Amino acid sequence: MTAVLALAASLLWGLADFGGGSLTRRLPALTVVVASQLTAAVALVVAVLATGGLAEASPALWYAVAAGVVGPFAMLAFYRALALGPMGVVSPLATVGVVVPVGVGLLLGERPGPVQFAGIAVAVLGVALAGGPQRGGPAAAGRVLALTVGAAFGFGAVMVLIAESSADGGLLLALTVQRVCNIMIGGAALVLTYRRLPGGRPAADLAVARRHLLPLTAVGLADVAANGAYAAAAHSGSAAVAAVLASLYPVVTALMARGLLKERLLRVQVVGAGLALAGTLLLAAG
Repeated sequence: MTAVLALAASLLWGLADFGGGSLTRRLPALTVVVASQLTAAVALVVAVLATGGLAEASPALWYAVAAGVVGPFAMLAFYRALALGPMGVVSPLATVGVVVPVGVGLLLGERPGPVQFAGIAVAVLGVALAGGPQRGGPAAAGRVLALTVGAAFGFGAVMVLIAESSADGGLLLALTVQRVCNIMIGGAALVLTYRRLPGGRPAADLAVARRHLLPLTAVGLADVAANGAYAAAAHSGSAAVAAVLASLYPVVTALMARGLLKERLLRVQVVGAGLALAGTLLLAAG
């Protein structure tokens, strides 16, 4: 059951990444983040109320609030990178954010084994290769790489904060608080952004968002379902096995980009993306 749930999480995260990246090529990244997270928050609020999850509230939820502050910026950078660069490179690179929880473990006195040290080295090499030449020249490549690495470390920070917020249970409530904060922070940023734009732009974006309401909802729900499947996998068996299998989601995104968008990558980028994913798997397995 652990393997089935973890692979389901991987599939759902891959679908959400592809959907979010595709939508960002039609809508501003911030609009995609806020709209998709709104649907996720609604689903989570309903689930918490239905299961009596409010009874699990504790001061640890402040970690979920922090995750909700960091999350929108990480997602904004990630979706922007997916829109600007090849998905087959961006998605695997984003998995290197797992070095954040590993680094926190080091600060708390944990010592990674040889496999994890190897994973760090392989992942760093993969980042360097995958960020190599691509359409748009060095400047475009550098921007995509910066956005992706920034998003990766943001996702890693969110992993740590959510783990702390649900250490004594209440994962569903922690995820709900995180998503609500995502909407508050992202929504405020969206309002400030639109105030600086011509009057017709918000209305035009809203019209486009309405036309894409179904895929926006699907992205948000897929993300929530993936979180739930991963949490269930980690609690039903080996957390290490769950982490390794759930880390395969970039494969889904890359295959969809290749099959649906006919995305072509340079050989060095393929090698780099593969090394970044391999390094992530080594870190999770170690």
